[in-house]
Amino acid sequence: MRIILIMVLLAIAFSIANAQSEAADSIKITELHEIVVEAPKVVHKADMDVYLPSQSAIDNARNGIQLLTNLMIPALSISDALGTITSGGRAVQVRINGRTASVEQVKNLLPSSIKRVEWIENPGLRYNGANTVLNFIVANPTVGGSFMLNTMQAVNTAFGRYNPSVKFNFGRSQIEIGGAYKLTQNIKTHRDYTETLTFPDGRTQTRNEKSRGGALYNSCGNIRAAYSYVKPDTTVVVIEAGGFFKPSDKWEYLGFVSSDAGVPDMLLTDITGSRGTWPSLSAYWEQHFAGRQTLVVDFKSEYYTGRTFSDYIEQLPDTYQYVTDIRTNINDRNQLYAIEADYIKNWTMSRLTVGSSYTANRNRSTYETLGGAVFHQRQDKVYFFAEYFQRLNKFTLTAGLGAQYTDFLFRETGLGSDSWNMRPQASLTYTINQKHGLRLNFDSWQSTPSLAETNPTPQQIDSYQWRIGNPNIKTANSYMLTLRYNFQIPRVYGQFGVRAFTSPNAITPLVKWEGEKLVTTYENSRGLQNLSLFLAPQIDVIPDWLMLSGYLQWRAERMRGSGYSLTNSAWSCYATLQLRHWGFTFTAQYIRAQRDLWGEKISWGEDMNTLDLSYNWKQWGFSAGCLMPFGNYDQGWISLCRWNRSEQHSRLDMRIFYVGINYNLQWGHQKRKANKMINVGGDADQSTAGGR
Repeated sequence: MRIILIMVLLAIAFSIANAQSEAADSIKITELHEIVVEAPKVVHKADMDVYLPSQSAIDNARNGIQLLTNLMIPALSISDALGTITSGGRAVQVRINGRTASVEQVKNLLPSSIKRVEWIENPGLRYNGANTVLNFIVANPTVGGSFMLNTMQAVNTAFGRYNPSVKFNFGRSQIEIGGAYKLTQNIKTHRDYTETLTFPDGRTQTRNEKSRGGALYNSCGNIRAAYSYVKPDTTVVVIEAGGFFKPSDKWEYLGFVSSDAGVPDMLLTDITGSRGTWPSLSAYWEQHFAGRQTLVVDFKSEYYTGRTFSDYIEQLPDTYQYVTDIRTNINDRNQLYAIEADYIKNWTMSRLTVGSSYTANRNRSTYETLGGAVFHQRQDKVYFFAEYFQRLNKFTLTAGLGAQYTDFLFRETGLGSDSWNMRPQASLTYTINQKHGLRLNFDSWQSTPSLAETNPTPQQIDSYQWRIGNPNIKTANSYMLTLRYNFQIPRVYGQFGVRAFTSPNAITPLVKWEGEKLVTTYENSRGLQNLSLFLAPQIDVIPDWLMLSGYLQWRAERMRGSGYSLTNSAWSCYATLQLRHWGFTFTAQYIRAQRDLWGEKISWGEDMNTLDLSYNWKQWGFSAGCLMPFGNYDQGWISLCRWNRSEQHSRLDMRIFYVGINYNLQWGHQKRKANKMINVGGDADQSTAGGR
């Protein structure tokens, strides 16, 4: 909080102190329909902000994540140690030359090869519902190649990240082989949980848990190999094969359970987790024709095989007699096939994009604890869209309309549903002058029900609670209107905005009593609405030495469903302080996660703070730091359900000290890499077993 206050005060101070010199400091650059800012180097375009890395930002980075941190994009929350990139508490879709990528792949980018970073806060219809998009435009050698290795290892626990990558270039072709592994083993955990059950006849029962400890296991990795062929301005081909594997993803919790119902205290064991593999294959083709016409096609297939499990055990401490013994084991064999084709026509001041996509999910789940019962689900989604972009003096306009058809069916029961949904979108940008501009965006998207939300197979969670999917729920619609004001004053630039959101038929949990069972199922609710105010400044306190960047948001929201109407208001923030000199970079970060209302539950992610010191020498980079040097880690939720008032706090021993080493080597001259213009969406489904 202190960092946020200092950041805002400094912004005001610099604004007042430099107001008189603004005219003298202005840079006379004439560029049609864009706002050009020299320091930091950012170009505000109609549909994106383009960041051009300075030489100091490149010199003080040894991988792509470090360079992204050095760019200090105000709305971004970046953690090199945790390997995460978020914005406003939501996931950011990362791309490299237009191709969807992982954070590990960004880590394996050479900073000197990153020519610019495109930050897209209002993705168009061809991004198929992405919240925000971060696109790295990268160049690579025509001959030779590059090798990169970055590692991070904790010194006081089994926690680390390891990312190798090698690229070979020959003529118009490139071969890339890489991988990543994240080690998270036996991280000590604790949980605080209390609940008050209200029965239909008015009786109540309060249960409390006292922690006896626990452990978190969350190791995972991936391998990949890609071939790309680029004939400039004519043909681009990309073929990629890879696999993601999760050998251990498990949360173990031990506790005591006490109750006011006159029953003795019991020992509690609560274990949830999963493991599996996701091999995948993708192919991309882009062809340019005369008249500035382009045809792009993207294909993706993925296969998931794995196991999801949950064990919930209550037992008497003296006799160790089981009072409750619930075990769930689900084996999945799920397939995904997706293809998209787009046609793009460019004129001098306008652009037309027309496209369609088809996504097919084929799911097979075997419930071992139900005698090996097998369930099959089929999901199909067809999407059509057209989008038009036009520049007109100081205005730019983008308008488009998409239509989505979704259909899913359970073979064994014959249950399912289908629906058509429209997806309108529009964007209007007005350039006031070189330093100020307004951007108004209207976005819409659809949320398809997941396998867990639609599977009608009953799952017992604890001694009272059950979960049963609803195969009759429909695809949900979401609409968002955002007004942003981009500004630049000497040493300070950023944006201020207001955002309104509604999802009139949001898919949310529905809790109800069925006899002696408290059942959680799912419904198309009466809707969620929220209103947000946000400020995202970047302050160049001492040029090329000391910078501050952050994002502050306040949000008020209302959620309505069957039998309830709830409101919530909360603030969240992200702040980064970075000091660079003599090859050293010191970074301090603070994150307060957004408190989200969804259904009858308010939940929050990780409240985090980190300190990191790095030093670069030739091809080497060295770093040391600490996760959570201040305060205590907390992640949890509060249930406001009238049948089950409960609260849970999950706490980890996250005061982790770590060291890191980066090494990169490149040879050859630079050229532009394959720039993938579209990327078909979709992922193989996974079942959910038990767990609150």
